[in-house]
Amino acid sequence: MNPNTSPLGLANLGPLDQLRAGRLPERVVRLLAGLWLYGVSNALLMESALGGSPWVVFHQGATLHLPLSLGVVMVLVAVAVLLLWIPLRQMPGLGTVANTLLLGPFTDFNLRMLDAPESLPLRCAYLAGGVVVCALATALYVGAQLGPGPRDGLMTGFARRTGWSIQRVRTCIEIVVLAMGVVLGGTVGMGTVVFALCVGPITQFFMRYLVLRLEAPAEA
Repeated sequence: MNPNTSPLGLANLGPLDQLRAGRLPERVVRLLAGLWLYGVSNALLMESALGGSPWVVFHQGATLHLPLSLGVVMVLVAVAVLLLWIPLRQMPGLGTVANTLLLGPFTDFNLRMLDAPESLPLRCAYLAGGVVVCALATALYVGAQLGPGPRDGLMTGFARRTGWSIQRVRTCIEIVVLAMGVVLGGTVGMGTVVFALCVGPITQFFMRYLVLRLEAPAEA
């Protein structure tokens, strides 16, 4: 297997190569649509009040031990995750910047648009919808191949370097992050467990159809 391309066709392109790889307007639309849907997913999961994603649990737990706000902790964690990209030779790009700048505002906007459900069946529907939409959003904006966000870049980097499936890598990462969040004292609920176990397989399914296959540059 080409070490610069994952089994799903994710090419390890540099920032300039990502922009030159063709179909740029379509890829930018997919990137923005994916980030918007990720904001919808975050809002659905948070309004369900059944437990956040493993990363949210970890961020919440970290704030219990640091004199920092949740937002500052998320930024610091993102920077730390980006440092893990170095040994994986994962390349950043437009998508990495867009994820950092737009995901928060998109989440805030959708939280304002969604009413918190009162009944348990509707809360469960929010939870299920949040997980599915998160997987779809990930496949859209990662599949656009304009550079993933910090946390998804960790996933795709491991998948490319190891040859493991996106499903296997994402599930492993989510479980490890969740365990650290629990140790730190983060809030865990039924939704956290559902998210950790289900988002990987569903993301793998959507990635089969939504990755835009591009040609990686030939090595010297």
